[in-house]
Amino acid sequence: MRNTIRLIKIATVLTLTATWLTTLAPQLTAQSGALGFYRFPALHGDTVVFAAEGDLWKVAATGGVARRLTTHHAEETNPVISPDGQTLAFTARYEGPAELYTMPLAGGVPVRRTYEAETSVATTWTPAGQLVYGTVHYSTVPKPMLVSLNLEDGTRSLVPLATATEAAYDASGSTLFFVRPSFHNNVTKRYTGGTARDVWKFEQGASEAVELTGDFDGESHSPMWWSGRVYFVSDRDGTMNLWSMEETGGDVRQHTQHSGWDVKNPSLSQGRVAYQLGADLWLYDATSGQDRLIPITLASDFDQLREKWVENPMQYLTSAHIDSEGERVVLTARGRVFVAPAGQGRLVRASRKDSVRFRDVVFMPDGETLLGLSDETGELEFVKVPANGVGDDEALTDNGTILRFQGVPSPDGKWVAYDDNNRDLWILNVETGEQRRISEIQEGIGDFAWSPDSRWLAYTMTAMNLFRQIKLYSTEEGTTVPLTSDRVNSFNVAWDP
Repeated sequence: MRNTIRLIKIATVLTLTATWLTTLAPQLTAQSGALGFYRFPALHGDTVVFAAEGDLWKVAATGGVARRLTTHHAEETNPVISPDGQTLAFTARYEGPAELYTMPLAGGVPVRRTYEAETSVATTWTPAGQLVYGTVHYSTVPKPMLVSLNLEDGTRSLVPLATATEAAYDASGSTLFFVRPSFHNNVTKRYTGGTARDVWKFEQGASEAVELTGDFDGESHSPMWWSGRVYFVSDRDGTMNLWSMEETGGDVRQHTQHSGWDVKNPSLSQGRVAYQLGADLWLYDATSGQDRLIPITLASDFDQLREKWVENPMQYLTSAHIDSEGERVVLTARGRVFVAPAGQGRLVRASRKDSVRFRDVVFMPDGETLLGLSDETGELEFVKVPANGVGDDEALTDNGTILRFQGVPSPDGKWVAYDDNNRDLWILNVETGEQRRISEIQEGIGDFAWSPDSRWLAYTMTAMNLFRQIKLYSTEEGTTVPLTSDRVNSFNVAWDP
């Protein structure tokens, strides 16, 4: 009896262990690979194809270690899977232009499908199995059109819609949902300009397409049809999230609640949507209303991460500046900082932080330190670096929220002038860290130069009428004086000794 009970207990433990291992299989499997940056998911049933490391990969919708499908040095993007789950279409530059290719989903040799010398991007399949892609090749103006391609005989037919992209058909194939205008390449958050995308509907035989999302000024794009509803991406809550609506545009509902990172490149199959969020892929289930991270790792040798020898660093030179004595030059190449003598002498690597990238490094007036931009904190901050490579870096700023450009030290070394991506001009007090914004408007900053006594900063600023005007700023009084009129263009300001 005891042996029987013991056997029952052992069997129960083994069953529970097997269940536990099965539940954790995706996580355990994922741990055997390495994380990557995943984009352009294409979903069909329980299979996800995505782009990473410039290649296409395949993984189960539950996650795990992905299998590489392509290995060409050219980049493959925008995969879409045929309705029968047998064929994978994608865009690649194998012969130069971005053309359309297909290959078996199980893997195989890609077949080139377009020879248009224009960027061709697969967007969907018809329910009958024809591949629909976007191109400007057949339009009389440089606006994208949709083309339906029969893979059996290579015949093409133009979808009769102007400026149509990002398309999806309903189950019957008689109604097409698409986006107009095309993507404006503007990544501004909460964009509401005149080229904001909208979702449209075109029914076969209709004389006109119907706009479905015109009631919202922002972005609505990437339509996908499922079970009588149109799923799409919109930033109606401030972040690009997944939404849906009726085929007529009514009953708009929000399905994901992400904040910060935008939902990108969604792909729908059987009521589930795979999408990119940051560097990861997520899966939303329309039936349960749940979304989850797909735990993916790559079984790769990550050749791009191997140590590489740079035989000619000067090919990667991004900036070069001479010291005040004309005896040394500071070089910035591949994010590294070096000080080289004008004649005989020692080449010095000024900073040895391999994980930090530097930009626009210049000599400070004392010749003993360097001034440059460092991304050590995740933002570009001004730092001082010992010119001889001995000692620690000293941070001068810690409040970077926008891209800064090269700093110009004053002759006495007390101030640093710089402009930023907001088209503002600033001066930084090296000793206190105080920063003052000099420019009054954000029309643009041109050249700027310090007076020999460091009391004045002369600079070129674009006026409201777009003429360039020279102004003078006093560091002692904090006041600005216009030197030239805004009725003429003036620029290239410089001081005599």
